[in-house]
Amino acid sequence: MHDSDLRFFPPSRARTHEVCGSGAYAFAFMLAARLGGQCMWVREAWDPTQINPNGFAAFIAPSDLTLCNTKDQTQTLAVAEEALRSGAVSLVVVLLNKPLGLTEGRRLQLAARDGKSTGLAIIPEGMGSNAAETRWRCTPVFDPKHSPWDSTLQKWELIKNKSGTLGVWYVRWDPTSRRLIVVPPTGE
Repeated sequence: MHDSDLRFFPPSRARTHEVCGSGAYAFAFMLAARLGGQCMWVREAWDPTQINPNGFAAFIAPSDLTLCNTKDQTQTLAVAEEALRSGAVSLVVVLLNKPLGLTEGRRLQLAARDGKSTGLAIIPEGMGSNAAETRWRCTPVFDPKHSPWDSTLQKWELIKNKSGTLGVWYVRWDPTSRRLIVVPPTGE
């Protein structure tokens, strides 16, 4: 099975979405690979989490990613909004540490629509905006019995969808074909 079996991936373009869980970064890079083009990653400068170009090279070329460090969440949102509205990037990933109000969330939605870009907010578990089109929970799955060689197996749960349909998928990334593959749950 291939990514066409995952009806909701990639999420709607020209909209903003949210992802939480320990597999959120993998989700973001798989989405960047699927969308193609340039990607901007916006985060507050105090955040000690760094992105290593060697770590995401299996998904996108490091030259296709622009990292932007900001002073605070207000500046993070302003940069993300401008990047989405510009249409110069296909995906804007924004790391949020505080709840996003409806007004800010709506501004991001309008900017994504105007620029025909996709926005993805990486959020802490349990936090989210009512303005988000979809919200995903992504967690890595380690199963040495069935896939000892595969460290990319993930469980993706669509936990909010303005279209109404929710679901759970087990997926893995195939670095050779640069495609997302839907797999049966472990043990089936």
